[in-house]
Amino acid sequence: MARVELNGVAKTFGQNRVIHGIDLVVEDGEFVVFVGPSGCGKSTLLRMIAGLETVTEGTIRIGDAIVNDLPPRARDIAMVFQDYALYPHKSVYDNICFGLRLRRMPAPEIDRRVREAADILQIAPLLDRYPRSLSGGQRQRVAMGRAIVRHPQLFLFDEPLSNLDALLRNEMRTEIKKLHRRLRATSVYVTHDQVEAMTLADRIAVLSGGRLMQLGSPDDIYHRPASRFVAGFTGSPPMNFLRARVARPNGIALIELGDGRDRFALPAHWQPLWEMLAGRELDFGIRPEDIGVVARSADTAEIPSQVIVTEPLGAENLVTFGTAGGDLTGRFAPGIALRPDDAVQLRLDLSKMHLFDVQTGQALRP
Repeated sequence: MARVELNGVAKTFGQNRVIHGIDLVVEDGEFVVFVGPSGCGKSTLLRMIAGLETVTEGTIRIGDAIVNDLPPRARDIAMVFQDYALYPHKSVYDNICFGLRLRRMPAPEIDRRVREAADILQIAPLLDRYPRSLSGGQRQRVAMGRAIVRHPQLFLFDEPLSNLDALLRNEMRTEIKKLHRRLRATSVYVTHDQVEAMTLADRIAVLSGGRLMQLGSPDDIYHRPASRFVAGFTGSPPMNFLRARVARPNGIALIELGDGRDRFALPAHWQPLWEMLAGRELDFGIRPEDIGVVARSADTAEIPSQVIVTEPLGAENLVTFGTAGGDLTGRFAPGIALRPDDAVQLRLDLSKMHLFDVQTGQALRP
């Protein structure tokens, strides 16, 4: 397998610059996911690694070689696309081994590799069937098998699960993770689905507007977002945001939400920064799971609210509350007894709160 290194990689189409000088390293055997909204440049970046798009600026290194000028076939990569791209007139066996036959590999070795991949992907009973008789999940396994038999130094996945229904996506996500653990293959995976990113990745690269917003573990991305964009993109439902300001009447630093009717003492670990925070426009962030309706404690704030909408999802309930500063969504156990128009006191776990600068969007740290 191989290490992948991007140094100052940029891409321009005509006068339109779509990738802005990205520096990124994928370590040998690592699974890195590019995630972001549509149009953020994640697929373009993947295609540059694959050699399907030229690099306008910067260098891409795979293993020990700079590959900017190498064609895709010379990069020793395998790619799995959103479209399965199977030959309808060929059997599963022939689809999987097609690339190996083009390379004139000996027939016994081809057969060994195909059957090994089929066993890994649990499609051995399907080798004699044709794509038309396969389900979407089975077709995607065949496409993955075609990549596995190559024994490449790098796997590239371009939204491979987008065409599957929710149940199949969950199943295939598990299979991809199991496959990576078994092969320990260096992998780069593109998706717009942050749940896929969080569950699959060793590290996540969050992209927006052709720029790398944050690179880190799923835990870092979720609990220590570098910006309001990253915080709002990750999580389902995403982080809640309310406009806030910091004041210090009577010598006690307070954070005021919305129009100032909801206010509470700035947590102790934020107090030393009150001078830096005072007078700045801030966004207060809180995750849905850090909102409750139970008794107040030293590390919580209590604000009045009214239930607007309840969404029972079986394993959990999502509840949207109206407050003076704006709406907040909380995540609760399924047994919670809340109905629209109920008046409740919300408990916000201030040990989990986030603050972001409104002008720059960057996270502020205590």
